[in-house]
Amino acid sequence: MHSSGRSSLASLTKPPEPAALEALPVRLPDVEQRAALPAGFRAGGTTAGIKPSGRPDLAVVATTSGPAAAAAVFTRNQVVAAPVRLSRRHLAATEVSGGGRFGWADAVIATAGCANAATGVEGEADQYEVVKALAASLGTRPERILALSTGVIGGRLPLNRGRDGVARLVPDLAETDEALEAVGACLMTTDKKIKLATAWVDLPGPHHELVRVTVSGVAKGVGMIHPRMATMLAVVMTDASVAPSTLHGLLSPIVQRTWNQTSVDGDTSTNDTVFLLASGASGVSVAAASPEAVALAAAVEAVARSLARQQAADGEGATTLITCQASGAADDYDARAIARSVVSSSLLKAAVHGRDPNWGRVASGVGNARLPDTEMLEAAGMHHAEAVARTGRLPEMDLDKLRIAIAGTMVFAGSPLPFDREAVRAAMDAPEVLIRVDLGIGGGSGEAFGCDLTEGYVIENAEYTT
Repeated sequence: MHSSGRSSLASLTKPPEPAALEALPVRLPDVEQRAALPAGFRAGGTTAGIKPSGRPDLAVVATTSGPAAAAAVFTRNQVVAAPVRLSRRHLAATEVSGGGRFGWADAVIATAGCANAATGVEGEADQYEVVKALAASLGTRPERILALSTGVIGGRLPLNRGRDGVARLVPDLAETDEALEAVGACLMTTDKKIKLATAWVDLPGPHHELVRVTVSGVAKGVGMIHPRMATMLAVVMTDASVAPSTLHGLLSPIVQRTWNQTSVDGDTSTNDTVFLLASGASGVSVAAASPEAVALAAAVEAVARSLARQQAADGEGATTLITCQASGAADDYDARAIARSVVSSSLLKAAVHGRDPNWGRVASGVGNARLPDTEMLEAAGMHHAEAVARTGRLPEMDLDKLRIAIAGTMVFAGSPLPFDREAVRAAMDAPEVLIRVDLGIGGGSGEAFGCDLTEGYVIENAEYTT
C-alpha cells in the first residue's frame, strides 16, 4: 500500500503531456493542378531559338475581345530587368492612377533563356521591339502589352528570333487548356515540372443567377527564390469583370501570404513578376469590398498558394517540400515572419535533406525572425503608421511557451521533449515535411514554403552558365 501511494503521488505531480500540434486547416477553395483557360483568353507557345537547349521558349497569353484589367506585383531587387521596367511603364500608360501597379492589357509575352537584365539601354530597346512586334500582330498598341523574361542575367534578347517566333505563334493562339499548358512549358528553365493550378467559384451573374467563374494560373521558378513583393514569374487569369484597382487590391495581400512566403535559396531575382488578368468574359462583375470580391480573392489565393508550393517543391536539386506553419503568434504578421525565417534557414534545409530531426535549428529560425520592411507590411494590409513602427522588429516570443513539432511529433515545449528519433527520421522521409510551431501568445497564424538544400543545388548552380 505504501509503495502504491508513492506511485499515485508521482502521477499527480508529473507534468501533463503537451498537446499535439496538428496541421493548420486550409480554408480556401479546392485546387486542381491543371490548366483550365478562362473565357476571354487565348494562349500558346513555340520554340523561337532563345534557349540554347532548343526547347520551347516563347509564349503569349492574349485576350479575345478587348483589353483585360491587369494588376501586377514586381521584384524589389534594385537591379531591375527590362521586361519589369517596360511592364510598369505600360501599366502606368493605360491607367495613370495605378502608378505602374495596375492598368489594362491585351496580351502578355514571355521569353525564356534570356533574362534581359542588366543589359542597359540596348536591352530596353530589345524588349520594346519584341513587344512592338506582338502588338502589330495582334492589331493593338504596344502599351497594351506586358512582358516576362527568364534566364541568364546579362545576355541580349535575340531580336530576330523573337520577332520570328511572334509571327509564327500569333496565328496559332488557341482558346484551349492545352494552349495554356504550352505557356507553362515555355516558361521553364531549370524547372523539372510545369506549374499549373485552377480553382472555380460560383458568383452571381448579371441576372442574379449563379455563374461559375474560373481562376487559372501558370508559373515558373525553382532558383533565385526568396521573394520580396513577388516571386519568380506567374500569370493568373480569371473571366470575372474586375476594375484594375480592385484587382490590385485583391492581388497584393495574396502575394504576401503565398509567394512572398516562399524561399528556395535566399536570392531575390531581378525579374520577379506576378500578373493577374481579368477578361470579364463570364459577365460576372466584382466590386471592391463586396462579398463577391471576398469569394474571388479566396479562389485567387488558392491558385497562388498551389503554384507557390509547386515552385518550392521543385526547387533546384530539391527532394522535399518543407512547410512551416506557425500559430499562437501575437498576430498574423508575426506568424508569417516566423514561418518564413524557419524555411529560409540553410541549416534547417540541410537537416531536412539528411532526415535529421534537429529541432534546435527550428528554434533558432524562430528566434532569428524579423518583420519585413514597411512597404511589404503595408502590401499585406497593415496601416502605414503601424508598418513604420514595426519594420524590422522582432516578433513577440516567450521561449517558455514555444512548442515545436516535426513531421507530427512533439519535440519541444518550453524545454526538450523525449521522442523516438528514428521514428521521426522515418516520418521525415517523405515528399513533404511539416514543421509546426506554436508561440502560445495570441491568435496569429501563417505559413511558409521551402525545400531541402542538396548537393544537386550546388552542382546545378556551380555550372549554370557553362
